[in-house]
Amino acid sequence: MKLSPLAKGYIFTFLSILALSNVYVFSKAVMNRVAYPQFGFWWFLTGGIYITLYGIITRSFRVYKDFGRKEYAVLLVNGLLELGGTYFFFKAIQTVSNPSIVSFLWNMAPVFVVVLGALLLHERFNFREAAGILITLTGAFLISYKGGKTWNDMFIDGSQYVLISISFFSFNSILLKKYVKHLSPLVLTINRVIFLTSFFFIFLLLSPYSFRIPYDAMKNVWIGAFLGPFLTVILSLHALKYIDVSKKSVLGTTKGLFVMLLSYLMFKNLHSALQITGGILAIIGSVLIITGRTALKKT
Repeated sequence: MKLSPLAKGYIFTFLSILALSNVYVFSKAVMNRVAYPQFGFWWFLTGGIYITLYGIITRSFRVYKDFGRKEYAVLLVNGLLELGGTYFFFKAIQTVSNPSIVSFLWNMAPVFVVVLGALLLHERFNFREAAGILITLTGAFLISYKGGKTWNDMFIDGSQYVLISISFFSFNSILLKKYVKHLSPLVLTINRVIFLTSFFFIFLLLSPYSFRIPYDAMKNVWIGAFLGPFLTVILSLHALKYIDVSKKSVLGTTKGLFVMLLSYLMFKNLHSALQITGGILAIIGSVLIITGRTALKKT
């Protein structure tokens, strides 16, 4: 049976979402066994090996010879922002007991991008996006709320790391949107891995922890790093050959549902009714923001 281009796009998108969803649970499984510096070093070193081998096979490194000062300057800032965003992303997964909470909270990312776009790039947003922002923030509040009367007792510990991580990545999105039109996701992924592996190597050297980790943790690193820094990027590249970014982004908002299922299967984690309601609202809000942005571009 011959598949249409649109069907291929949806299949590749679904597989990329499934691969990314596994990153949440496999990274959590590793960090349940080893210290954070150990996890970061082996995770990104392994992912770097996968992506480097792919780059060599596809001869993707040839593009570097055409780069000028602007491209290398952008890669430097991009690497630093990716470093900050990724550090706090995995710090959130380490801190929050249920990784699907982190995944649902990550649906706030479009809110940050739209607001920063308006402030820094003077982009306008429409009613649908404004409604989406309010709904997403409401959902995020319900997801992270745990009760209590003081600010410190009100929200789940680790949710602050999600906000910091999203801030870094949102500034990075604005940077790439304003200054770069032709750096491929593969080049950006290689750049990200170089910065992160170097950082965690120094972090681990300065820490009291050993480079040796248990075999079961290393096995989860091999699987998770293959799915995350490598396979998700490759599948996303193939998906974008057949469908546009907005459709892929809308489908990507469902990632939290997959992470919730995988988290239950691996850790037996369950959500409260309030968190599930918040997760659904966050998905609805994100979809409104993405579709609102698409409609705005067409006008």
